[in-house]
Amino acid sequence: MNAIVALCHFCELHGPRTLFCTEVLHSPLPQGASSGDVSGQNEQVEEEEGGIQMSSRIRSHSPAEGASADSSSPGPKKSDMCEASGCRSLAGGHPGYVSHDKETSIKYVSHQHPNHPQLFSIVRQACVRSLSCEVCPGREGPIFFGDEQHGFVFSHTFFIKDSLARGFQRWYSIITIMMDRIYLINSWPFLLGKIRGIIDELQGKALKVFEAEQYGCPQRAQRMNTAFTPFLHQRNGNAARSLTSLTNDENLWACLHTSFAWLLKACGSRLTEKLLEGAPTEDTLVQMEKLADLKEESEGWDGSEEEEKPSSQPDVVEGQELSKCSSETSLMPDCNTWNVAHRRLSVFRSLRHMRQVLGASAFRMLAWHVLMGNQVIWKARDTDLVQSAFDVLRTMLPVGCVRIIPYSDQYEEAYRCNFLGLSPHVQIPSHILSSEFAVLVEVRTATRTSLYPTLFDDEQSLNKYEFVVTSGSPVAADRVGPTILNKIEAALTNQNLSVDVVDQCLVCLKEEWMNKVKVLFKFTKVDSRPKEDTQKLLSILGAAEEDNVKLLKFWMTGLSKTYKSHLMSTVRSPTSSESRN
Repeated sequence: MNAIVALCHFCELHGPRTLFCTEVLHSPLPQGASSGDVSGQNEQVEEEEGGIQMSSRIRSHSPAEGASADSSSPGPKKSDMCEASGCRSLAGGHPGYVSHDKETSIKYVSHQHPNHPQLFSIVRQACVRSLSCEVCPGREGPIFFGDEQHGFVFSHTFFIKDSLARGFQRWYSIITIMMDRIYLINSWPFLLGKIRGIIDELQGKALKVFEAEQYGCPQRAQRMNTAFTPFLHQRNGNAARSLTSLTNDENLWACLHTSFAWLLKACGSRLTEKLLEGAPTEDTLVQMEKLADLKEESEGWDGSEEEEKPSSQPDVVEGQELSKCSSETSLMPDCNTWNVAHRRLSVFRSLRHMRQVLGASAFRMLAWHVLMGNQVIWKARDTDLVQSAFDVLRTMLPVGCVRIIPYSDQYEEAYRCNFLGLSPHVQIPSHILSSEFAVLVEVRTATRTSLYPTLFDDEQSLNKYEFVVTSGSPVAADRVGPTILNKIEAALTNQNLSVDVVDQCLVCLKEEWMNKVKVLFKFTKVDSRPKEDTQKLLSILGAAEEDNVKLLKFWMTGLSKTYKSHLMSTVRSPTSSESRN
């Protein structure tokens, strides 16, 4: 986590002071650095804090507070320091502490305060605010404050027992500073628990020292017998003691470095960014409803009912292939093995692939019928080829508009399916062949080899087929067509777009037009507006053309039951609301 964790102390002589801080370094340390120290060389590194990169130098043996420092050092002057080390942690000349994270090549460096002037200013201001104006009721507990310019701060103030201090306690705070407000707020429960644990340990050690000192030399009675000159007494003979003295722990700063470094690493690894997709799409809602229906049906099935079904009339299930190998071909190689070997060759892989195989004119006619909701019939022997064609074509429609019978030995009416696969010997009624609401794709054996150019290495198997697309509405290929069809063709012909990008374009286009369908449904079915208003709405939606209107009406059948019931139950027409007013 790109943040700084610091321990702050309120000195009664000098006010808020930073005692100890741990920061994250994302660049290599100077050569020769090892855990627990920093080498004597200065090296330019990149220091990141909350997404802001700053150039700074790691100074080995950088002067701690109270030690002599040059004029460029951001630390306080020696004249501002307590004589008894109450305002400092590391002794003069101490190199600080460094922990290496080999997994991420990140270093956690602890010292008196940041070496970079801007970071020093940020930490200094957070320290002052945490121990002065930004405190919670009772002066002990967590609080959040900050702004975009100076960063955001999680601060937890607490008291440490001191038998020599005024009120027998001294005021401290542990602060976490970073520039990402949302990240810091989301980390509140984690930081609160872990920092509270550090504070409890410090207070426990200090309490033991305080009780031992009070037992040996009670300070309360001694002060009662002393002349009442608190201010002079405090300034002359009762300077703040160091935290190591209050806790009787010489390894305190090394332990705090370990705790702060672990806190930064653990807090950074527990939260990960995730893309929020928002409300579920209509396709998702329809799929959820279908799964719920299938679950209800499966719970109601009875084994005895399955046995009563005649085996000669199997049910047609969407996506199920009904073709079987004839028993007369038992001497031939196993058909399943042959299908597995050729499945990837004799199939359509994408809409662009289908358009290249069928040709631009035939594909446009086929796509027009698909988008309009007309019945699409494929006649072929290869069931894998038919299934792959339906899998590709269905991507142009919302899930709720797709009804597939993948392969059948008899013609099925359009109300049962809009995608129908048939065996070559099946007779189609003449009125269907001449209807403008159906399109037929016949897959025949090619009269000559290499009828279609080989576009891919694995496309040679499709060269043995000839695809004939016919319809009772020949003008379908010549008319302007729906707007979405033109956009789909533009995406397919753009060779700069990969197949994956084209798929995402289809998703976006379907969502765009499903939103128009939702507006039209509410406007016409729920609010019952007149035709004149509906025509104005279609013009605003950019769908006033005849083909666009037909497409919207067909896609309206693909709306989920959840959305329809929600509108019917919650949306009220303007007339009813006006009558109530």
